[in-house]
Amino acid sequence: MSRAEVLESVDDAVAGIKDGSTVLVGGFGMAGMPFDLLDGLIRQGARDLTIVSNNAGNGEVGLAALLKAGRVRKVICSFPRQSDSYVFDELYRAGEVELEVVPQGNLAERLRAAGAGIGAFFCPTAVGTPLAEGKEVRTIDGREYVLEYPIRGDVALVGAHRADGMGNLVYRRTARNFGPVMATAATLTVVQVAEVVPVGALDPEAVVTPGIYVDRIVPVRQRQYLTRGAR
Repeated sequence: MSRAEVLESVDDAVAGIKDGSTVLVGGFGMAGMPFDLLDGLIRQGARDLTIVSNNAGNGEVGLAALLKAGRVRKVICSFPRQSDSYVFDELYRAGEVELEVVPQGNLAERLRAAGAGIGAFFCPTAVGTPLAEGKEVRTIDGREYVLEYPIRGDVALVGAHRADGMGNLVYRRTARNFGPVMATAATLTVVQVAEVVPVGALDPEAVVTPGIYVDRIVPVRQRQYLTRGAR
């Protein structure tokens, strides 16, 4: 098994991401958002991106900053509107970004399916709603289900707590959220961590994402972010 590449700079970690890529971005609101990787992606310059994330950005940092920079063509997410998602809201109302809403459980399962090699699955969520329009519906044991397909990424940007030199990852509390499934669902997985420790230093029972799913790691200093109106 090859080792993950441990890089010294965020810019090196996001190098080579192409225009038009589908980018999976971990995070549940601000928790677990890979802010430094997103800042690096802005500097890197990739455009016309499809972003898959739980939310559509907070304030003017992280994913919202990428949107504000005009790099995003489409957002696939569960919660596009909240009190501090004004950057996305303004772009969407102006017709400058597309939106696909996916129920949160479906989003997680579609990502998991991509990583597990599942071709498609039937789910009862969204039956009879606009989110099921145009999709196959099948009755199974007297209940209607909608056919859902995996969401695969060209790149996953993930925030974890620690990694070892093999790329094994542990997360910190709720910052774990979508990171593990996104790491399995992308061709290239890039992870920012607070610390890289020697191989063998992590408790194997605490490892959530095995290193086989991780391609690049970059250690960064943890930062705190405030959004407009936050206290």
